[in-house]
Amino acid sequence: MSLDVEIPDPPTLHGPQNPSDYDAVDEPEEWTGDEARREELAGLLEAGAWEDAFEEWAADTYLTDGEFRTVRELGLLELFDFYWNQSASDVGYRSPPVPTDAEGATDLDDNDIEDIEEELDSLGRIVSDVLESDYIDSDGNEFGYSWE
Repeated sequence: MSLDVEIPDPPTLHGPQNPSDYDAVDEPEEWTGDEARREELAGLLEAGAWEDAFEEWAADTYLTDGEFRTVRELGLLELFDFYWNQSASDVGYRSPPVPTDAEGATDLDDNDIEDIEEELDSLGRIVSDVLESDYIDSDGNEFGYSWE
């Protein structure tokens, strides 16, 4: 299935948050400031990574136009977080949950919510992959990558 919608603006990335608060992320015992590199990632999203990833995701998603409209109305795309995962030397992400008590979400059943959250997770994974494979120079130095 395919979703034919206008590509929304990329998320602005909210931080600094501690990536170790996220599931399955092991971080160093000591943090020396914001190592999540959100500003650099936000710049790469603006430079085309978000558009490239969104087009790839939209070509294969099974979200309906109505479900995607609900995602937009709930502001879920803006709640995505992408960060530099220091311990794995890759781009991590956190996809937002669907707030079940929000106006617009009350019409969704459990299956709808599960489907939306699964597809948002898929979008996050694709964005992370596009950033790593097409926008960050893997032959670089610091953190295993070169930030240009």
